[in-house]
Amino acid sequence: MSRALSFGVVAEAYERFRPGYSEELLDVVMTYAGRPVRTALEIGAGTGKATRLFAQRVDSVTATEPDAGMLAELRKHVPANVQSRQAAFEDLDFGEKYGLVYAAAALHWTNPDGRWSRMAALLESGGVFASFGGPFHLADPAVAEAAHAARAPFLDSDDIPSPDGTPPDQAMQWPGTELEQSEWFTDVRQVEIERRLTMSADDYVGHLTTVSAYLVLPWSEQEQVFSQIRRVLPETVDLIADLTVHLARRR
Repeated sequence: MSRALSFGVVAEAYERFRPGYSEELLDVVMTYAGRPVRTALEIGAGTGKATRLFAQRVDSVTATEPDAGMLAELRKHVPANVQSRQAAFEDLDFGEKYGLVYAAAALHWTNPDGRWSRMAALLESGGVFASFGGPFHLADPAVAEAAHAARAPFLDSDDIPSPDGTPPDQAMQWPGTELEQSEWFTDVRQVEIERRLTMSADDYVGHLTTVSAYLVLPWSEQEQVFSQIRRVLPETVDLIADLTVHLARRR
């Protein structure tokens, strides 16, 4: 949980350097839903990157976020049909049920104990659960190798491993693996959305300052690793940032 709550100190950087989400993602989720979605609940909303997208087509969105700094940044950017609440997923009450519950690169921070029964309790019968996210990888192998070497004295990897140990070459990835085993959900699907980005080297390093693996390093080491990585990068970098979307329906 300490890593989950490490983002507030860089909330403004998170808003500046993390990319938003595309209309294609919204289309995938809404097409799967197959009906108008009136109410949605977001888990771990961060600064509201996904909140703003879903608020375009959902009448009322409730964005929940445990970190006060992130929530304060979110409140600067969301439209009037978004309500925000400081709360971790485990602290949510079940007084209201929603047509959609979703998590944008945040589900892995939730407690696995009772995760799916709690999720189901937040959804209407037939309601939709959606989770989406994916790592950023430098597209040029030579640049990626140089950045890895620069990072190696401090971190072996900045990726987040699969929470249930699913190997990366398996067709169905987490959380689809758990959803397929859950008594609460059916019609589990996995959809890949291609996303290619180009950033300045400075903005890419800015993005790294919002990644939890770096945030938990001592401050002196953070300064060193960011400086070392920046030194080996060209002025602009191409990124592979594909999204993996998991969808399921409440029984």
